[in-house]
Amino acid sequence: MASHEPGHGPLALALRVILLLAYPVLSHVASLRNEGMWAAAALFGLVLLCLLEPLARRRPLAWAGLLASGLLLYWVGASAWAWMLLLAPPVVFPLLVAWGFARSLLPGQVPLIGRIVQALYLRAGMPVTEALERYTRRLTAAWAMVLSLLAAINLVLAMSAVPNGLLAAFGIQPWWPVTHEQWSWCANIADWGLIGGFFALEYAVRAKLFPKRPYRNAVDFVRQMGQLGPAFWRDLLR
Repeated sequence: MASHEPGHGPLALALRVILLLAYPVLSHVASLRNEGMWAAAALFGLVLLCLLEPLARRRPLAWAGLLASGLLLYWVGASAWAWMLLLAPPVVFPLLVAWGFARSLLPGQVPLIGRIVQALYLRAGMPVTEALERYTRRLTAAWAMVLSLLAAINLVLAMSAVPNGLLAAFGIQPWWPVTHEQWSWCANIADWGLIGGFFALEYAVRAKLFPKRPYRNAVDFVRQMGQLGPAFWRDLLR
């Protein structure tokens, strides 16, 4: 019977997926209803997602942090600050991931996409060609640019939101104001559509350029990436 590291078993993976999918839903509901407690619930889900591994390892600081975050968000949920905090994740998280992609392009580093491809091809006993290595470097740069663009768009939307956007909080009228609902449709819905569309387009291009690959289709590609193991994914962005 296979053993799993704490926080990395099937149950933990399922919980991560649920929390990841729950955030845009809760955030969108918060924007539609303009209720701080929904925003607090969305943010608490993110905190739980980030602390899931240390919580599974029963780290006291992680449990204390979760409790403190829950109490703070419950208090913030009754104020306009809940909405203000909700503006941050669509800017911060794409930037962090974009930095992970961009950092791997520095001299002496292996491009992030290249590491994934090398791991997949190594498991299948297939060589990685020079053409594929060049492609993974360009693709890594492309993902860095796409995610940075998303973060920039979300920052502009966060500044333009009314009545509780970043500019409005300082008494500045945005040049192009957007409602909470409009912000949410872009930050919580359209972002995922753009990411999914870019992934689908890139996969189609890759399948055309490199017909010999260790996976049969897009579903098999995602499945094999999952099989690389928790240690691989934990270390990927470090």
